Amino acid sequence: MKWLMIAGITLCLILMALFEWPKMNRHQKKEKAAFVTITAMGWLLAILLLFFPDMPGPTQMIDKIFKPLGKMLEK
Repeated sequence: MKWLMIAGITLCLILMALFEWPKMNRHQKKEKAAFVTITAMGWLLAILLLFFPDMPGPTQMIDKIFKPLGKMLEK
């Protein structure tokens, strides 16, 4: 069942790329590289969240970093 979801996520990203890629000019190499990078990172995050739904988010990481600092500032 998860493989079907992976196929659906991949299909959505392919359709998005096919829709957006022709709108970019040939000379926009940095924009195209950024588009590919962000799309690939989004695909990877979606797959990771599919297999590990209890994966901690970025706000939990920030809480772990700054919670001791907040306790020190309270005193």
